[in-house]
Amino acid sequence: MSKRRELDEDDVRIRPGRGKSRPRSKERPSHDDASPAFVTAVDRGRFTLALGTPDDPGTELYAVKARELGRKGVVVGDSVAVVGDLSGAPDTLARVVRVEPRVTSLRRSADDDDPIERVLVANADQLVLVTALADPEPRPRMIDRVLVAAYDSGMSPLLVLTKSDLRPADELMESYAALDVPFVVTRKDGMDPIEVEELRHRLRDHVSVLIGHSGVGKSTLVNALVPDADRAIGRVNDVTGRGRHTSTSAIALALPGGGWVVDTPGVRSFGLAHVDPQRVILAFPDLQEGTEGCPRGCTHDEEECALDAWVAEGHAGSGGVARLESLRRLLRSRAGGDEAPLPDEGR
Repeated sequence: MSKRRELDEDDVRIRPGRGKSRPRSKERPSHDDASPAFVTAVDRGRFTLALGTPDDPGTELYAVKARELGRKGVVVGDSVAVVGDLSGAPDTLARVVRVEPRVTSLRRSADDDDPIERVLVANADQLVLVTALADPEPRPRMIDRVLVAAYDSGMSPLLVLTKSDLRPADELMESYAALDVPFVVTRKDGMDPIEVEELRHRLRDHVSVLIGHSGVGKSTLVNALVPDADRAIGRVNDVTGRGRHTSTSAIALALPGGGWVVDTPGVRSFGLAHVDPQRVILAFPDLQEGTEGCPRGCTHDEEECALDAWVAEGHAGSGGVARLESLRRLLRSRAGGDEAPLPDEGR
């Protein structure tokens, strides 16, 4: 019988990678010491931030999203909490560990039948719709839809009408007179100092989002307002009347004198699947009282609607009829869809 061999530590075999590990905890750090910042640009999972707040911005730095945030989206305008290297030095990265609740959200779906919505910009208080008076032709229904998005999100609208040397603004603005939407008119080739100062005054101390079709002059406006922005400028195709997308992602730029402007890629449709039609009436406080006599579920664009009689009795003043028609035009735009989207929509 062979002698039993004595075993030592060399005979103990451990399977690689199967050692004991520290049990995973469900506890998440509170990051009470995190610093406030806000997002000025998003690029493939990397975020450009400004420490502080839009009213008091500080160092620019770059960050990634912490793992504990999971799939939570982060967009331009978000107020966030960051930890890590906050020096802003080259080759350094901070971590976004918390996204604060949004005050406003500018949202958009691909079309009115698409239940999936995208948040374009967070925490803006003013929506600036840029439209050309000619070359390319204005699209009133698109204007209506963006106004609905502004009213639904609680943002104040502002119209900027470009290329007034090609066509006067009177005819287009006549159809929006009852809405009392503020507007600024500019020429085609750049902006003179008076135009720049008027628009800058409208934007000062606001966080404003610029929305518009490609080719309407949005980048020209941004370059005039923020001289070192260096936004690329495209031209309109002479045959199709379509512009080339020169802005490929949203970016927030600080305005001289105070405020921020968020330049966004050109859009060719603006879906409103996320908007409750009942919220559109909130943009018409002079008509809201008249809806008390409406039947349950009234769309405010049907024979049983009480607004017709209420306006006819003069409760909404001399402009009541025009205001009611404006309301219904917006509701039809929400329900009926915009012009068909064109190919290669800027996203």
